[in-house]
Amino acid sequence: MNLVNRIINFAKAKTFAFKCISIGVALALVASMCLVKLASIQLIDGRQMAQAATASRTSTITLSAKRGRILDSNGTVLAQSVERYTIVANPEAAQEFTPIDCNKNNQDYCHQIDGKPVGATGAAAVGRLLAKALDMSAMELGADLSVSGQYVVLKKDVTPQVKRSIDNLNLGGIVWGELSSERIYSDGDLMGSLLGGVNDEGTGVAGIELSENKVLTGTDGHQTYQRGNYGGEEIPGTMTESVAAKDGSDVNLTIDRDVQWYVKKILKDAKSKYGASWVIGVVQDVQTGEILALADSDEVEAGTNEAKLGSSRAVSETFEPGSVGKLISEAGYLQTGLHKMTDQFTVPNSVTEDGQTFKDSFDHGNMRWTLAGILQQSSNIGMVIAGKGYTDEQRYEYMTKFGIGQYTGLDLPGESSGVLTSPSSWDLRTRNTVLFGQGYTVNILQLNNVAATLANKGVREQQSIIKSTTDSSGKTTEVKKKQGTRVVDEQVASDMMNAMESVSEGYSKFVKVDGYRMAAKSGTAQVAGPTGALTSIVSDYSVVIPADNPRFAVTVAMKDPQGVYGGLTAGPVSAQICEFLMQKYEVPVSSPRKDAIPVTW
Repeated sequence: MNLVNRIINFAKAKTFAFKCISIGVALALVASMCLVKLASIQLIDGRQMAQAATASRTSTITLSAKRGRILDSNGTVLAQSVERYTIVANPEAAQEFTPIDCNKNNQDYCHQIDGKPVGATGAAAVGRLLAKALDMSAMELGADLSVSGQYVVLKKDVTPQVKRSIDNLNLGGIVWGELSSERIYSDGDLMGSLLGGVNDEGTGVAGIELSENKVLTGTDGHQTYQRGNYGGEEIPGTMTESVAAKDGSDVNLTIDRDVQWYVKKILKDAKSKYGASWVIGVVQDVQTGEILALADSDEVEAGTNEAKLGSSRAVSETFEPGSVGKLISEAGYLQTGLHKMTDQFTVPNSVTEDGQTFKDSFDHGNMRWTLAGILQQSSNIGMVIAGKGYTDEQRYEYMTKFGIGQYTGLDLPGESSGVLTSPSSWDLRTRNTVLFGQGYTVNILQLNNVAATLANKGVREQQSIIKSTTDSSGKTTEVKKKQGTRVVDEQVASDMMNAMESVSEGYSKFVKVDGYRMAAKSGTAQVAGPTGALTSIVSDYSVVIPADNPRFAVTVAMKDPQGVYGGLTAGPVSAQICEFLMQKYEVPVSSPRKDAIPVTW
C-alpha cells in the first residue's frame, strides 16, 4: 500500500509541477508579448503617435494682406481698409464651460455680468457674457454655440475695441478674434459708383476698385503653430513657419477731392434748380489730360450694393453732342484746307441738300456770316453749306481723330464708347447731321477732350485718372500713358479757339467769370425718351478757361432741363465750376482780347 500511495503521490506531484511550469511558461509568454508591444509603442509607433498628436494641434493661419488705399491727387484718403476682427468660438468648449464666481481673490479670471454672477453654465453662460460686447442677444449666441464642432463664426467686422472687450471676459480658448479688414469710404456719395466697391472677400467688383484691383490687392502670408486644447491660443515656442503678408499698393488718382466736392455739389444743385433728370460734369487739365473731377448728380454711396452693381453715369451715359459737335467739323474744314475761318457765307432760313431740308433753331433771313460767325450763331444750315466738298470719309476721319466712337483709355468699368457708324452706313440725312453733332453719340469725357485738344494747340492728350501707385515699401511709380497725338495744326487750333471765344461772348450775360476770357460751345440735342421716341433733350456746354492761356476744359451735360438750351442751362453751371477753379488755383486774370476774327461780313 505504501508503494501504491507513493506512486500516486508522485504522479500528483508531477502533474502539479507540470501545471506550474505550463502556467509559468504562459505568464512568461504574455510578459514577453507585453514587453514586445511596449517596445513597439515606444520605439516604433511612438514617433508616429507623437506626430499625429502634434498634427492634431497644428494649425496654419492665414495672415491677410491689407488692401491698398485710394487717394486723391493731394494724398487725401478716399478708400482704405481698416483693422477689423472676426469673432469665432469653439462650441464644444463653450458647452463644457462653468463660470467662476468672482471674489476679492480671483478678479483676473472670474466671470460676472454687471457685477453679478452669470447665472448659467455651458453655451448659455458664454452667450450671456458675450451679448453686450457683440450687441447680440444672449439667446441667439447661445444657439450659435450649441452646435457640434470646434469652430463657429459669431460676428464679422468688429472693431479692435470690441475685440479687446471680449479679451477681458476671460474666455480664452473658447472665444477669440481673427484679424480681418473692412473697406471704408470717407466721402459717401462724393465718388460713389466711380470708386465702386469690394465683395465679401475684399475683391474689387465695380468702379476703380475693380479696374485697379490687381494693384490694390496684396499677397497673404501665413503662420504655422500649435494651438492649445481649445484652439484659441498659440502654444509658446511652437511656431514652425511664418511668412509675412505683403500689403497691396496705394492708388493715387488725378482727381482733386476739393474740385470733385465742389463739382458734385453744383451738379446736385443744378439738377434741382433746372428740374433735370440727371447732370454730369468733368474737369480736365488741358496740358496733361488729367481728370481733376468726374461727377454726376446721382446719390450713390461708394461701397454700397448699388455702387457695386452699377457703374458711374459719368462714364456710362452717352448722348448726341448737339452743336458742340460743330467744333470737330469746323476744325476739319480748316485742317483739310476746305475753308478759312474768315470765309464768307450767305446763310438762308433753310437749305436742301441730298433731298433733305435743314433749318436752324431760330428763323432768320439771309445772314452774312463768316465761318467763325456760323459757329457763333450755331447754324446747322451754315454747317451744311460749308460742308459741301467735305467728303464723308473726311467727316468720319476727323471725328475718329478727336476720339469719337473710341474708348477713352481710362479703363473705367461700365464706360461706353458711344456710337459712330462708318460712312458706308450713313443715309442721305445722317451724312449731313454729323456735321452739327447729330447721328452719333459720345460720353462726356470724349466730348470734353474735343475742347481740350483745341485748347492744347491741336494735340489730343491721353486722358488719365490714375496718377501713380505706391507699394507697401513706399516706392511710388508714375503711371505711363501714351504720348499725345496731333489732330490739327497749331494755327487751326488757334483759329478755333478764337471762334469759340466769340461763342462765349455771345453768352456773356448768362455764362461768365469776371476777369477771365472763356472759349466755349453750347449744344442741344433731341434724344430718346422713355418710349423710345425723340421726346427728351440733352443740353451741354464745353468751355476752356482762360481762353488766352488755357488751363482747364470743363463740360456739363443735363437731361431734360427746364430752359432747354445748353447755353442757358449747362452754361451757367459750367461758369460756376470755372469760377471755383480760377480761385482755387489762383490763376492770373486774362489780358484784353484784341484779335477777334470777324463773325459777319
